[in-house]
Amino acid sequence: MAWFEQSYQFSGTELRLAHITDSHLFGTREGCYFEVNTAAHFSRVLDALAGEQLDGVVFGGDLTQDHSSASYALFAELLAQSALDCPLFWVPGNHDDLALLAQISEGQISAAKYLQCEQGDIVLLNSKGPTPAGWCDKTHLAELEAVLCDATRPALAFCHHHPVPIDGYLDKHMLENGPQLLNTLVNSKRVEALIHGHVHNAYSLRYRGLSVYATPATSIQFAKHTMQWQQHNTGPAYRLVHWTEQGLHTEVKWLAN
Repeated sequence: MAWFEQSYQFSGTELRLAHITDSHLFGTREGCYFEVNTAAHFSRVLDALAGEQLDGVVFGGDLTQDHSSASYALFAELLAQSALDCPLFWVPGNHDDLALLAQISEGQISAAKYLQCEQGDIVLLNSKGPTPAGWCDKTHLAELEAVLCDATRPALAFCHHHPVPIDGYLDKHMLENGPQLLNTLVNSKRVEALIHGHVHNAYSLRYRGLSVYATPATSIQFAKHTMQWQQHNTGPAYRLVHWTEQGLHTEVKWLAN
């Protein structure tokens, strides 16, 4: 279970997480993705999260747009310069380089993929495949199944790619073996929800009773319900997750453009 070997234990009787994703940073602060300054948007989200009294942040992948080592350094620098002081965890996106993510995983940025809190467990998954589409290989799915079978408490899962079609352009780059992943989660009878990024907008879907949530990007959003790739600068956004003994509650917050 190498992927899930490193763990992290939250304290407290309830858990407050944020999910942010798809920052698409460049090697400099001036880099723009479809005319959006992604570093400026990312910094605004970090500033907003600093006021949310969070226990942790999960970054949902696609840190970089230009695939430069400097973009990873900028991510770490912007985080260090923000007022956000809780740990940040990550899952890889299709744009990401696992070795470069590992290089910045020190101090506040954690490489842990198995998180535990009083309410249950959190698994951070690897959906990065050989193409822009996602793929969870059979070894990873076997490791996930072993982790989920090892306890009986509720669980929450995060990955980058969407496993359920969204009726949009990015369905051509969705998680190609999404049903395998989803059936692994559902069959465990433990997982309460799967949260992902990649689609650059907010969605809420169901699969065999499992809630599947998509979080909008910190960069730019993609138009919904069209097979044309259309971009809209509607401002950055993030998802809050509040887990208590009463259950799991999640909501998306948008920052004005």
